[in-house]
Amino acid sequence: MDPHPTRTLAGLSLRDLEYAQAVSELRHFGQAAERCGVSQPALSEQIRKLEALLGVALFERTKRRVAPTAAGATLLAQIERVMAEARHLLALSHGQPSVMAGTVALGAIETLGPYYLPGILRLLRAERPALSLRLTEARTAPLIERLVSGALDLALLAMPVPRAGLVAAPLFFEPFLLATPPGHVLAALPRLTLDDLPAEDLLLLEDGHCLRDQALALCNAKPVTRRATSLETLWQMIAAGEGYSLLPALAVAARPDLHDLVLCQTLADADAGRTIALVWRASDPRDPAFRALASLFAALRPAVTLPAPGT
Repeated sequence: MDPHPTRTLAGLSLRDLEYAQAVSELRHFGQAAERCGVSQPALSEQIRKLEALLGVALFERTKRRVAPTAAGATLLAQIERVMAEARHLLALSHGQPSVMAGTVALGAIETLGPYYLPGILRLLRAERPALSLRLTEARTAPLIERLVSGALDLALLAMPVPRAGLVAAPLFFEPFLLATPPGHVLAALPRLTLDDLPAEDLLLLEDGHCLRDQALALCNAKPVTRRATSLETLWQMIAAGEGYSLLPALAVAARPDLHDLVLCQTLADADAGRTIALVWRASDPRDPAFRALASLFAALRPAVTLPAPGT
């Protein structure tokens, strides 16, 4: 690679930065090309030209993986900020419409996204056909960081949101269900409360998941000795008779195939659950459109959820 390329703004294309951002997020040139609506050879060629212009290899490429290089990671973080400002510029130039159009980057916590986002996509196809979503799933902390930096426009998070400068519009209350193997002692109780739950069999997600923190708070921080890396692993551990846990209602509704192996019961406690909110930066000029979108999501909430407290 030429160590002294000609570096001018004339050679820097926002479209090329968009390609690099897509590869960084998807870690796959083919999928990035599909998202950007170009052929893979065309995207790869533009990435090579961008690397030549910057004088840095952005990605390490092998047959099995694509990953940012150490130097590339710093530049890709800046590319995210540049693209966020470019989208901000377009939003300002088009005023503040109450009905959104174009592409919006939406993030969701991992314990919600797989079970809620498919319904959101169907809803938007019917109600907002001019709006396209670029979806991301992660844990709460990285989603908030990406939202604050501008890499995300919106995020679906569990309240409260521990960061200043963000607006949170409650959408719905998602109950937690008690999930046990069919033969578990709790399965025989006619009425269950959080106080009935024993400490020794409680299974939760590993550190960093907001669902873990919410469950511990509801269960008065009972000691947990076994942890799962994902909600799907938690399902399988319960099905194998390893213990019990609290599962979000949308996740339970999405897995009818496991209902013979995992018994899910309603808890008598009204606060056993979490409030899901649509969150965005308070400084974003699209605030009216985001509020209209949140109202749509709240009005057409999933059947297994309840209205958000105070709405």
